[in-house]
Amino acid sequence: MAHLRVVQYLNQFFAGVGGEDKADTPPQVKEGPVGPALALNKILEDGKYGGVAATVFCGDNYITEHGDAAVSQILDMVKDLAPDVFVAGPAFGSGRYGLACGLVSSRVQEELGIPSVTGMHPESPGAEEYRSKVYITATSDTAVGMAEAIATMARIAVKLGRGQELGPADEEGYIPTGRIKNEFAEKPVATRLVDMLLKKVRGEPFQTEWPLPKLDRVAPAPAISSIGDAKIALVTEGGVVPKGNPDKIPGGWADKWARYDIKGISDLTPDKWQSVHGGFDTTKLNKDPDRVVPLDVLRDMEKEKAIGKLHDYMYVTVGNLGYVTNMKKFSGEIAKELLEAGVQGVILTGT
Repeated sequence: MAHLRVVQYLNQFFAGVGGEDKADTPPQVKEGPVGPALALNKILEDGKYGGVAATVFCGDNYITEHGDAAVSQILDMVKDLAPDVFVAGPAFGSGRYGLACGLVSSRVQEELGIPSVTGMHPESPGAEEYRSKVYITATSDTAVGMAEAIATMARIAVKLGRGQELGPADEEGYIPTGRIKNEFAEKPVATRLVDMLLKKVRGEPFQTEWPLPKLDRVAPAPAISSIGDAKIALVTEGGVVPKGNPDKIPGGWADKWARYDIKGISDLTPDKWQSVHGGFDTTKLNKDPDRVVPLDVLRDMEKEKAIGKLHDYMYVTVGNLGYVTNMKKFSGEIAKELLEAGVQGVILTGT
C-alpha cells in the first residue's frame, strides 16, 4: 500500500519559534517534521504508513487578527505541499490555538478536498465550533497528554488518508460530531431499549445510543428599571491585578479569584496595575489596563449620573484554559458577595 504524505499544522510555540513574543509570526513552512510532528512522523514511519513531509505553522495572534487572509496563505502552502492527509495540533485546552486548528483543518478539508483531523480538549471552544465539520480527537487539557493525543490522531489520520470509514466516536477516540448515520444492528430497537431499561433499573452500566447535550440554562435577569440609580460592579476574567500580582492569580487554569478595592481610583495606570492573563499578548493591555477593565469610562458615567454608583470593589480571575467547574464555583461566590452588597448590575469583561 502506498505511503501517506502528511502535513501538520502547529502554532508558533509548538513549532519552536517562541512564546507570546512570537505570536504575531505569519504563516511559514518547515520541511519535514517539527515539534509534535516528530512524534507523529515516528509512528507513521514505524508502522510503514508514510511520514510528515512538512510542517506549516503560524502565530496565534496572527491568524486571529488576519482571519481569512491568514487562512488563505496557509491553504496555498498546503495545496503546494499536496498531502494525502492533513493534521492540525493537538491544541489541548488552548482557546486561540484550538480555534485556529479547527478553522484551518476544516477549511483544508472543505476547500482542498484533503481529509483532515485535529485534536483538542472537549471543553475547548474550538471543539464545539468545529466538531461537526472535521474530526477532532479528544485530548487532555495540557500537553502532558501529548503522546496519547498524537497516537490517536495518527491512527485516525491513517484511516482518513486511506479512505477508510471511521467507527463510532467512543471507539475511535474523537469528539462526537453530532452527525447521524444509519447502521444495521443485530437486535431491533425495541429489544435494545428494553435491555437498557433493565440495566438502568438494576443499577448496571449501560450506554445510551442517543446522548443528550448537557446545556446550562440561565434565565435572563430582569432589566434594571433605573440605570441612573443603580449600583454597578466590575468583574473581569482578563487577569487585571495590582502590580506584582500579590494574590498569585494563575495565567491559566485559574484556581482562584480576587477582590480589589477601587474606591477613589479613577484610572488603572500601568505603574500600579497589570494583566497576568496567559492566553494572549498582554503588551498593549499592560500599557493601559483600562482596555479590559474600563474603570475610567465608568467613573465618567458615574459623574454624569449615567449610572448611580460604581461598587467599591472589582472582582478578577483569568478565564484562559479555565475549567467550567471552577468558573461556576467562582461565579457563585462572586455573585453572593455582589447580592449582599446590593449590586444591581455587572459589567463583565473578557478577552
